[in-house]
Amino acid sequence: MSIKHQVLSAIQRLPEDIDFRDVNEEIALLAAVQEAEDDIREHRLVSNLEMKGRIEEWLVR
Repeated sequence: MSIKHQVLSAIQRLPEDIDFRDVNEEIALLAAVQEAEDDIREHRLVSNLEMKGRIEEWLVR
């Protein structure tokens, strides 16, 4: 499904009394989900355990 079709589908699901901010937030959510899916597909993830280790390193400095 194209990005344009995803946006149009999302807008059609929204109630009639929305404002531009609601539309903007819906599109931002779609973009965030797409970025997350891209990160998963490209293996650009850090496990919780690895992140905890990084945070501990930051706190020791």
